[in-house]
Amino acid sequence: MQCPAPGSSRRAFQEDDVLSQTLLAAGTMAAPRAPMMAHQDDDSSKDLLNRILTSLDDDKAEDVIAIDLRGRSDMADYMVVCSGRSTRQVSSIAEKLVDRLKTEAGRSSKIEGKETGDWVLIDTGDVIVHVFRPEVREFYQLEKMWMPTAGANPAQV
Repeated sequence: MQCPAPGSSRRAFQEDDVLSQTLLAAGTMAAPRAPMMAHQDDDSSKDLLNRILTSLDDDKAEDVIAIDLRGRSDMADYMVVCSGRSTRQVSSIAEKLVDRLKTEAGRSSKIEGKETGDWVLIDTGDVIVHVFRPEVREFYQLEKMWMPTAGANPAQV
């Protein structure tokens, strides 16, 4: 959704917003990604991915897998899936990652599921991070849905 152009009707903008919300609720339109201030190229998303992988390694995340989504999905360039040993560690890994990205890279992230600590999703824009408890990860097998085709394996870090 774009902001109204100078001099355009605010009512028209509000009507577009209502239409978008209706389509979202009906499931006929995907939710838009958060707008970026500047065009993010492959190098910046790779840099972000490296920051995320470093943070996960520092916090002892286990079985870290990075999946390249470029050209396969519009939602993000990369997906990272990892595990923590307990609900406390899962929540801690996610919280520290969000804090580090904000302080070191100036990037705000959306986080869901931190309160329960079974499956935490962190949306950084270019990289989607899933932190699971091992049992929950095994149940959903999320990375298997996104594995590249033609026998290629995701990068295990």
